[in-house]
Amino acid sequence: MTTLAGPKAVLWDMDGTLVDTEPYWIAAETPLVARFGGTWTHEDALGLVGNDLFASARILQKAGVEMPEEEIVEYLTDAVIEQIRVKGVPFRPGAQALLRSLRSAGVKTAIVTMSQHRLAERVARMIEFDAFDAILGGDDVARPKPFPDPYLAGAEALGVSIDDCVAIEDSPTGLTSAVASGAVSLGVPNLVSLEGNGAHAIWNTLVGRTADDIAHLWKETRA
Repeated sequence: MTTLAGPKAVLWDMDGTLVDTEPYWIAAETPLVARFGGTWTHEDALGLVGNDLFASARILQKAGVEMPEEEIVEYLTDAVIEQIRVKGVPFRPGAQALLRSLRSAGVKTAIVTMSQHRLAERVARMIEFDAFDAILGGDDVARPKPFPDPYLAGAEALGVSIDDCVAIEDSPTGLTSAVASGAVSLGVPNLVSLEGNGAHAIWNTLVGRTADDIAHLWKETRA
């Protein structure tokens, strides 16, 4: 139980922050482009990290994928869900322990992701405790990250002010969204650098972090 006054809620990005599913997305993208005679490099894939799925679909179309945006999004989502079914969910180091600490401290939590709601629900169900009060997917908001709308919607879903929230992100696009929303924004790098993207703090890992650390960050930033 935290002994410090802190934020009322923590808003979690999912892919790359809560779970290390970015390799699953890359594994789905590469053969899809190859099917249409194109090539898809690791650098191409990294360019999609944190993107709205429909924006990613348009980039894949430019790479030669001759499918409507909606079909690309559904195909990729199905492919990632299948990999999760077969391989399980690779949670990011320290993520579940921090979630458990936040829940014990009475801090509300939500997933705020650009993945579809059905994928986020699938991931949340694989956590062995009641980890989230709300789940928002990319299909739940009108404007995607890097707009502030997803994080503002996450705070609204929890019934709290965005000023009382900490947002955790692993991508420049996601951090731009979090910072623009007004949340205290925490970057935890995974595949791409987060330097220069406006984070209030960057932690190299969540391992060993607790609700007290989140409370300290929120208090220092708001002060």
